[in-house]
Amino acid sequence: MQNKRLRLMTEMGVAVALAAVLDFLTLFRMPQGGSVNLEMLPILIVALRWGGLAGMATGLVYGLLQLALNPYVVHPLQILLDYPLAYMLVGIAGFFSVRASDEVDRLYLRILPGVLLAGFGRFLAHLLTGVIFFSEYAPEGQNVWLYSTIYNGSYILPSILISYLIITPILRRLLIKNRV
Repeated sequence: MQNKRLRLMTEMGVAVALAAVLDFLTLFRMPQGGSVNLEMLPILIVALRWGGLAGMATGLVYGLLQLALNPYVVHPLQILLDYPLAYMLVGIAGFFSVRASDEVDRLYLRILPGVLLAGFGRFLAHLLTGVIFFSEYAPEGQNVWLYSTIYNGSYILPSILISYLIITPILRRLLIKNRV
């Protein structure tokens, strides 16, 4: 039991550090914050391997680290929505966790709902921030909800898709390794 807990804590720490590194490897950065990168990938891996609580804890710690390293702050409530809550919601993918006994051939189908839910959770947190705190950036006459949806979807959707495509072979390898 102690060994399992130590392994979980180690994986969580590595995931947070790796997410921070992957945040610097950005494909595209938006003007008012947000970028297309792989920062969600390590959080998703922990969540899918260890479950929702471990994933949410990993996301929470990463969100706080992201706040310390690269903040874009306009209001205290925006801090909570954009950083700890948004990344904590990525961890909800773990409520669709995979086990070594799962079929490796259908893994991509097994994890899809979790990855989509995680991405949607993060999107929702950023969407609310956009509506509440960044509405002045919406073009005149455009609905602020539509603006925030387009703005946040333009970087979160590609990040989810790229993470999903990369996570499947990683998890497949980890599951096969755990069976041996």
